[in-house]
Amino acid sequence: MANSTTNISIRMDTNLKTQADALFGELGMNLSTAFNIFVRQSLREGRIPFDISLNRPNSETIAAMLEAERIANDPSVKHYTDLDELFADLNS
Repeated sequence: MANSTTNISIRMDTNLKTQADALFGELGMNLSTAFNIFVRQSLREGRIPFDISLNRPNSETIAAMLEAERIANDPSVKHYTDLDELFADLNS
């Protein structure tokens, strides 16, 4: 018995589609084949086959960001207007 197929329509940003077409073309497939691979893998695993999360920084990155903000707002910390000034200070 032959498999039947159906057409689906997906809205996608034009630039994103262009990039996807280029990537999948390099991998020897088109967007339709790549999408079918994604769906088959999702069904095999019973989930989306990769992690989806908010791009939240970890605690170490948050601490570094807070320290950088503190330093930037501390009037007792010397600030530089360009690299030449920084290097001159480092070499003295």
